[in-house]
Amino acid sequence: MAAHVIDTNVLVAALRSSSGASRQLLLAALDRRFEVVVSVPLLLEYESVLKRPEQLDAMATSAGIIDTVLNDFIAVAREVHLEYRWRPIIKDPKDDMVFETAINGGARTIITFNVQHFVRAGRRFGIRVVRPIEVLRVLRRNAHENK
Repeated sequence: MAAHVIDTNVLVAALRSSSGASRQLLLAALDRRFEVVVSVPLLLEYESVLKRPEQLDAMATSAGIIDTVLNDFIAVAREVHLEYRWRPIIKDPKDDMVFETAINGGARTIITFNVQHFVRAGRRFGIRVVRPIEVLRVLRRNAHENK
């Protein structure tokens, strides 16, 4: 099974809207329909961003619920140790962290809404950079073909 890295903006979207592709993608990850890789720095970023007061307000949730979601996510993800740092490779240092997780975890895909931030480096390292809906379509097609 190919490994994927989920960018923070996808998790934010998944928790802000129950009807979007990001939510469906998060549910598919929690159901282990595809492999997710994470690193400690990336998990800390998830937590930091998701627990911002403005995010909690927009999600109409609490920090405790965010902890539960992240714990469930961690339980299904494969943790990657960042053995080698590739900085700077992308303009935004937080994007570097996502990319380093992908490289060190052997991920084939980075799932993000900021495709333009990653696409050049992705080509260089053979990592696909896609939006959540694209991965969701593949998952649905594969589920249909396996019936």
